[in-house]
Amino acid sequence: MYRVLITDSLSPAGLEILEQTDGIEPVVRSGLTPEQVREELRSCDAIIIRSGTTLTPEILDGQQRLKCIARAGVGVDNIDLEAATKAGVLVMNTPSGNTISTAEHTFAMMLALSRNIGPAHASMKAGKWDRKSFQGNQLAGKTLALIGLGRIGLSVASRAKAFEMNVIGYDPLISEEKCRELGIELSRDVDDVVSRCDYLSVHTPLTEETRGIINADRLAAMRRGARLINCARGGIIDENALADAIESGHIAGAAIDVFVSEPPTDRRLADLPQVLATPHLGASTSEAQELVAVEAAELVVAYLKRNEIRCAVNMAPVSASEMGELQNYLNLSYRMGLLAAQMTRQQGLRSAEVTYRGEAATRKTRVLTSAFTAGLMEGALDESVNIINAIATAQERGIHIRESVTDVCENFSSMVSVSVETDQGRFDASGTLFGNQFMRLVRLDEFQFEAYLDGLLLIYRHRDVPGVIGYIGTVFGEHDVNIAQMAMGRRQSQPGGDSVAVLNLDSEPSAEAIARVESHPEVHGVEMVRLPPAEAPLPWLTSN
Repeated sequence: MYRVLITDSLSPAGLEILEQTDGIEPVVRSGLTPEQVREELRSCDAIIIRSGTTLTPEILDGQQRLKCIARAGVGVDNIDLEAATKAGVLVMNTPSGNTISTAEHTFAMMLALSRNIGPAHASMKAGKWDRKSFQGNQLAGKTLALIGLGRIGLSVASRAKAFEMNVIGYDPLISEEKCRELGIELSRDVDDVVSRCDYLSVHTPLTEETRGIINADRLAAMRRGARLINCARGGIIDENALADAIESGHIAGAAIDVFVSEPPTDRRLADLPQVLATPHLGASTSEAQELVAVEAAELVVAYLKRNEIRCAVNMAPVSASEMGELQNYLNLSYRMGLLAAQMTRQQGLRSAEVTYRGEAATRKTRVLTSAFTAGLMEGALDESVNIINAIATAQERGIHIRESVTDVCENFSSMVSVSVETDQGRFDASGTLFGNQFMRLVRLDEFQFEAYLDGLLLIYRHRDVPGVIGYIGTVFGEHDVNIAQMAMGRRQSQPGGDSVAVLNLDSEPSAEAIARVESHPEVHGVEMVRLPPAEAPLPWLTSN
């Protein structure tokens, strides 16, 4: 009998699924302390939570029986993913259940902000009839900027188009083709969309990359009288900077549903008269709560009863035998995805194809392709991307992932070759395993060589003439950067033509060092690629 602990309020529809499934025993316990949650989990196989329960490393450490966590909602901020992964616990969320409700709340906030609904309502309740004080602005003809074009961002965009708004958006991964289909003007530059909008709405998770992405400088660059909406996560917009911009009169107002601290301990922003504030109501509809509860229950049942994994956000459990068979190829494929992502950053991905040659073609290539895609999509702004959801994340952004196999493999017994199409061109690379263990990069575009596929890689294109290598070595020597390995390939056997070099570095070079390398007249392209160390495990893979 599988025991499923529920510590937060869950819609009856979700509980019913658990109760009616043979072999599943739901255990409803609300109002538990962290220590009580920890003790209850010792005898449970799964837990379903909402935002009221926080699963810390202390709670998750040593949980031998716990197999999976299902979050009835999108955000997993209240789950320590690193601790869950370390404990061998699968974490799943319900990404589609609250999409419509959050998009609708975003639009309700934008409309209420534009038409002064809140203060006008308060005035009426106070017995007043004051039309002149609450003149508003219409949305039609205005420009809405969306930071993040995932499920919710695209849902907001479709509603904005129905209101005859012009929609521009920033997302580093969605394809231009997908945006054209939806009538969205895509930009790869946050500063560009911020400077051209009348309204700005953020739709990203809170990560180190997105924390404070709308800061004082970007607020200052916005049009005077612009308005902001945040129904995503507190901290994406710098609260103090936003309060400053509103008090100065540069920003006309904001609609805020989420705060850094909830409830907010610093009331400065929420108490401004130009700010419409709600207490994190984005997913608070009866429909959304039922949908996420049903989805969470179905995810747990599918995993416990059928070993079916959907909507995982941290890892893919595999058996010890599968790990031994696939681990090195998974690592190679993942690193090839990371390499391709960094070599094509901000170019707009369209499609990618992975070709498995020789021995690699005999492996479980669908899993390997997922590993490659997880690396390729690791920078997605509104998704936690891993081997489980990577391909779906790519497809949602209009990025087509293909694979092919062939037993033909010249020069090596096995090879993983990737070809990535972007809005600006094509990138090709190949990697292989030496001794079924050591990962090597053996081709970039038409250049062939042998370079270590780990750690810090400085890749530069240059003309193969005397002095270039010595110059770069001198620059890095002056900046205390040690070159561990070097590999070079040139287009033709004769010197003097186009070449590419890969330097494996022991430490990160400074911006000044990179600038000096770029300044050499024979160097025409420098990229810094950051890969995991040689012995680093895959971030989302563990064994049961």
